[in-house]
Amino acid sequence: MTIPTKDTAKANLIYFSPPADGSRPYTHVNADPATGVRQQNWIKEPHDDIEIENIRGKEDTVTLDTAGFQFFKRPQKYTAFANDEEIEREYYPESIELVKQLTGASRIVPFDHTIRRRRPGEVDDSPQKRQPVPQVHVDQTADSATARVHRHLPASDAPELLKHRFQIINLWRPINHAAYDWPLALCDYRSIDVAHDLVPTILRYPDRDGETLGVQYNPNHRWKYLKGMVPDEFVLIKCFDSKNDGTTAILTPHTAFDDVTKPEGSPLRESIELRLLVFYDD
Repeated sequence: MTIPTKDTAKANLIYFSPPADGSRPYTHVNADPATGVRQQNWIKEPHDDIEIENIRGKEDTVTLDTAGFQFFKRPQKYTAFANDEEIEREYYPESIELVKQLTGASRIVPFDHTIRRRRPGEVDDSPQKRQPVPQVHVDQTADSATARVHRHLPASDAPELLKHRFQIINLWRPINHAAYDWPLALCDYRSIDVAHDLVPTILRYPDRDGETLGVQYNPNHRWKYLKGMVPDEFVLIKCFDSKNDGTTAILTPHTAFDDVTKPEGSPLRESIELRLLVFYDD
């Protein structure tokens, strides 16, 4: 592998390739406890030496509506991340107000969160054991985003909310220490061929089916990251936007990756992502 400059990393990224038999692709959300592998019917397609630009100092070159993601630095009040109940009670309210302030949204409804801790050798077979995901993907499709509104909002509210602009945004930040180990890479929406690159994929939960987007390799993809993000730094990642006007970014492919330029002895990654339904009056 070529040694990257300080402004870039080069990494192996795993893309999506459709099932060879033409069947509809699917992935199980939980790994098989016996094998440690998630059942799926599509092909993982690794690509080596993908350049990922470190945009520290150039954070203003990407925004939610141009690239599909945006970096910020704001200290959070809640830092313990001790258990789900405490996170919902303490972290959810401050995050709602923060994202309202940053986006101008009129209403925000968190619908879940995931804490990821890299634990080499441990099986990712339950929500309590989630690890960084080394697979290029988008969390939502248009259908699954709309289904989320119906799933998490009162039936009396959903029809009116869906008449206006709405988004699904993930608020991602490191916890406990800087995220040098297996950081998050994000693909600039302006480099994506939406019609060709994205493939709806069933996401099978134990009790239901959801839907995500597999991402096929495109040499035009432009990958970015913010090296050494600390807990006071966070990124808003757009997973869906109903404002599909041909110019506004509507989603963000992303993946964890092994950054070979990380400082020696960097602690294993710990992070939290909070998933938000974001509504506007316009």
